[in-house]
Amino acid sequence: MTDTLDIKITKTSKSRLAETDFSNLVFGRTFSDHMLVADYADGEWKNFEIVPYGEITVSPGISSLHYGQSFFEGIKAYKHADGKVSIFRPDKNAKRFNKSAERLCMPTIPEDVFLQSLAAIVDIDRDWIPAAPGHSLYIRPFMFATDQFLGVAPSNTYKYMVLLCPVGPYFTKPLRVKIETHYTRSAEGGMGFAKSSGNYGGSMYPAKKATEEGFDQLIWTDAKEHKYIEEMGAANAMFVLDGKLITPLAQDTILDGVTRDTVIALANDFGFPVEERKVSVAEIIEGAKNGKLTDAFGAGTAATIAPVGSISLNGEEYTLIDPKEREFSKKALKTLDAIRYGNGPDVHGWNYFV
Repeated sequence: MTDTLDIKITKTSKSRLAETDFSNLVFGRTFSDHMLVADYADGEWKNFEIVPYGEITVSPGISSLHYGQSFFEGIKAYKHADGKVSIFRPDKNAKRFNKSAERLCMPTIPEDVFLQSLAAIVDIDRDWIPAAPGHSLYIRPFMFATDQFLGVAPSNTYKYMVLLCPVGPYFTKPLRVKIETHYTRSAEGGMGFAKSSGNYGGSMYPAKKATEEGFDQLIWTDAKEHKYIEEMGAANAMFVLDGKLITPLAQDTILDGVTRDTVIALANDFGFPVEERKVSVAEIIEGAKNGKLTDAFGAGTAATIAPVGSISLNGEEYTLIDPKEREFSKKALKTLDAIRYGNGPDVHGWNYFV
């Protein structure tokens, strides 16, 4: 444990809170009054500040713009029924943040420094946390290289920042998804496990093509044979097949999702069988045909638990049972919401109070 983090605070002279329409929040479009910034130079993190949200000045020669040394995290803070504020499982995000940093040859941040920085910025803008059901404060920590150098080598300097966005539900209806059998999100030995900005940039073209075909999300498959399911859009893919919760094993091609881990822990609490393993496209399609696939959803910080309404493969679409009739995902979401909003027991100690 390091000492209490020294953060210089400069508050905004005029809050935008009163002019924000909290009943009409488009995910990721509305930012709170402040942001946190820090610099890495000479082998250490320094200059931690909370300042009014606004533009930053960077050189067009910074290496992150040219060679992709940038990554981010996604976390949420919640307002509890008694008025308390908590961040959900930020310790897991701290570990994953550093895994991404290591993969991209970037400096790690001590976990307690990471947690203190999140708590500080959330505390300053706690009035931005919506109280409505299904709403929260989305936290976006990110890091990027700042050396002015046009050479393929790790930067020596970096900037760490945290932005906050009040948000509502990411998805508002069951998803129509397509199993992708040509394009690849990540390959073995790559950086699919990291929240690298480049991973998301590379996924946009096939996702755009799928949207033009009327789909909401893609289900990514393995790069070698396209026989095994990996992720679903920006979330982990989870299924209830033949009475078991099954999900692809988190490995170097798959993001180790915090919501995924949470759902697995809840399933264990429920006494519900769980299998983390290779999940074949064939068994999911067969389950959709014979009725043994009784639940399917994406699990992620932004999406939370997003039900899949139908799955398409090679032009054939398979409609799943009504999400309202699904037992597992409904129970998991209800339990998760009770913990995050302070309406139920937090037996695992997942809430980090600010």
